[in-house]
Amino acid sequence: MLFKWLDAAEATQAGTALADDFYLQSASGRTQSGARPQGQELQKFLQKFLQRVDQAARPLKLNVFKRAKLANSFKWRLLEKGVQQDLVDELTQALVMRLSGSGGASASANPADAPAGRRSATRNASQALHARGVEAMTRGAFGEALEVFEELVQLDPRDAVARNGLGAALAQLARYAEAEDQFRCAVGIRSAYHEAHVNLANVLLAVGRYNEAEDPLRRALKLKPSHVDARVSLGVVLALLGRVRDARDSYEKVLRADPRSAKAHVGIGQIELLEGRFAEAEAAFRRALDIAPDASYAQASLVWLRRMTPADADWLSRSEQIVAGKLSPTDEATLRFSMGKYCDDVGDYAGAFRNYQRGNELQKTTATPYDRRVRARFVDDLIRVHTPDAVATARTGGSDSARPVFVVGMPRSGTSLVEQILASHPAARGAGELNFWTIAMRRHEGTVRQTVLPETVRGKLAQEYLRVLAGHSADATRVIDKMPVNADYLGVIHSVFPNARVIYLQRDPIDTCLSCYFQQFQGALNFTMDLADLADYYREHHRLMAHWRRVLPPETLLDVPYAELTADQEKWTRRILEFVGLGWDERCLDFHKSARAVRTASVWQVRQRIYRTSVGRWKHYEKFIGPLKSLADLSG
Repeated sequence: MLFKWLDAAEATQAGTALADDFYLQSASGRTQSGARPQGQELQKFLQKFLQRVDQAARPLKLNVFKRAKLANSFKWRLLEKGVQQDLVDELTQALVMRLSGSGGASASANPADAPAGRRSATRNASQALHARGVEAMTRGAFGEALEVFEELVQLDPRDAVARNGLGAALAQLARYAEAEDQFRCAVGIRSAYHEAHVNLANVLLAVGRYNEAEDPLRRALKLKPSHVDARVSLGVVLALLGRVRDARDSYEKVLRADPRSAKAHVGIGQIELLEGRFAEAEAAFRRALDIAPDASYAQASLVWLRRMTPADADWLSRSEQIVAGKLSPTDEATLRFSMGKYCDDVGDYAGAFRNYQRGNELQKTTATPYDRRVRARFVDDLIRVHTPDAVATARTGGSDSARPVFVVGMPRSGTSLVEQILASHPAARGAGELNFWTIAMRRHEGTVRQTVLPETVRGKLAQEYLRVLAGHSADATRVIDKMPVNADYLGVIHSVFPNARVIYLQRDPIDTCLSCYFQQFQGALNFTMDLADLADYYREHHRLMAHWRRVLPPETLLDVPYAELTADQEKWTRRILEFVGLGWDERCLDFHKSARAVRTASVWQVRQRIYRTSVGRWKHYEKFIGPLKSLADLSG
């Protein structure tokens, strides 16, 4: 449900328009008939063409991905019109060189036109390599582009444009850590390189490090306040961080500058959806579609507003038309997941699975592969370090605060529902999915996998975390952190906050994993994109949770069965409130009426009364989910 940083509709349209314009301008000459102009005639064509590029394309200030998209759409449009291949290739190369102006390629003319001796051999080689790199990106040949940009970096390690191009190729190959390094090198070489700042932020977004993405986006906007994509991405980041008011402000700034920004209208719609105003959200999404009828991200958003019915068949028909066009893998995946939901809602389970499967196949092309051995070693290390004696000893040096409440479990196991119930209590505040412990574990992973954290480190973490909670509420008795992956870190969390309460959601493992497979997650949750990977991850998760139950004090952890919660809401609501030390309040039964923003995939579900249709849902898909059936022995 997020905007994708490689969205390039504007660039594609600009490339097509340039091709059409060139074709029309040459209609009176021989180009239209396919003959290749020569000599001065060719130079005239090129000069006029490059002047048009300066007027129509260079002002867009496209990043390397969008330059590639523009050049690709330009090239294929001319070939479709019958223009000779060698002329098209020459025009496309001139276009790429012109658009790559700052840094590697000439910003003023086609290099073939330059007088002899005007540039050194080294500079000519660099220009040619830059053109080849962007052209390879245009064709989707990211491995080839990678080699070209690596050669450029070897020629000149301080070529910021080459570093940025190398990062772009690495990102396309889902080598995000290496891409991050290259973008950081680019901004280190040229601090005012706004494009590299934006690309750095988008890589951080791709791996779920939302809090770190804000700074490079703000730097990019300081350098170039008119950068629309950066401001839209900032809105996405702020919404993910729970700063909904700031996110809305970011989108509204875009709309004041460009009232026809479809992405900003969808961003406003996302905010309305998060806050439960579904009619307003739909109006915003439809405004975006009025502006950009083929905007897949706007079309996809409509399906999350309610349960679809056969009366919405026009939505599916239009979605099929859009998905049949030329979409990026990420954009097609977004629409495929929405089409899967539509089919599931109307009972077309074969169609639903087909769309979800296609969406996940596309998602996997942009995600780091899940490594089962790495996951198993991680679980082994946590179990080895956090023995009963080590946990009991560590808790004596922890904070005495009981303010944090952790709601954990597998993704899609019901954590959002329990948070919404608790957050409806006047003495509690829901903080959403905080990534504090994920960041802390990344920072201290080497130590955590060898021994319990030292008391000084735990004290510092306690102070930092309590400040984070205070930022969400200064006076709430309990603040709820419902990040599901905190289940991995319960030994560390208990050593820092031994009085904190942990609620673990247990849902049927096959229902849980199937629901994960049906949700478009970011690349950080790469195990959700393959049924066999999901089965493996769940088994490791189950093994680690069994360990935490053995070593944590029994009063620390409450298991809440999702099926029982949906069957007897009041019984389990009372039990949950008592467990976290809160008195009974009727408002917790009416959690669906809460006006608080919900920033998870369950944004629509938690606005409804409790329902049981998600229990046993997997039986509709039994013939498709072979790898998940092995999890049946873990039920109950």
